[in-house]
Amino acid sequence: GRTGWHIDGTFQAMPFKYQTMHFHSVCEGGETWFIPLKEFYEMQDEETRQRWDRLWFVTGRQEMSHPMVYQHPVRGDSTLMFHCGQSFCAGWDVDDEEADTAKRRPVGCVRASAVQQELTERLDMAVEKIGVKMQWEAGDFAINDNLGNCHYASPGTQNRRAAAGLRILHRTTVAGETVPTKADGRR
Repeated sequence: GRTGWHIDGTFQAMPFKYQTMHFHSVCEGGETWFIPLKEFYEMQDEETRQRWDRLWFVTGRQEMSHPMVYQHPVRGDSTLMFHCGQSFCAGWDVDDEEADTAKRRPVGCVRASAVQQELTERLDMAVEKIGVKMQWEAGDFAINDNLGNCHYASPGTQNRRAAAGLRILHRTTVAGETVPTKADGRR
């Protein structure tokens, strides 16, 4: 999507596990950018990781929240849950600083754009270091670990058809099986 860096299905209690993408035709400049979230999280300084670990992503309709940092349900390492699209995030709840993380409770809120802007800036820089800018060809097929990689459709995906060609993407999402859960068991 062109709404910003994101994970698909953040509006659900169990976000999509995988997604497949099959390109029947591509347009000039129609890349999809991917960043592995484990590596992205690990490249942040300790202060940033601690701050992010206290944040909870509140969905756009405010129906639920997910921990920003949680355990990947298959690999068990740290991964992230977010959507930088304006309408997909209502804000970020902030935990207190209780030493026993299992006892932490939300004590405040940060406006959506503050965290989304920080993430976007850091992800835009990281894509050059650890990401992939997939330049699709007609017939390409990909399977993405939706919980382990975030993605973003580059600006070229919206170029005028007459100038860039037509992008036809068939996407299938595989239902999630787990609620994002922090290492301390909170969800």
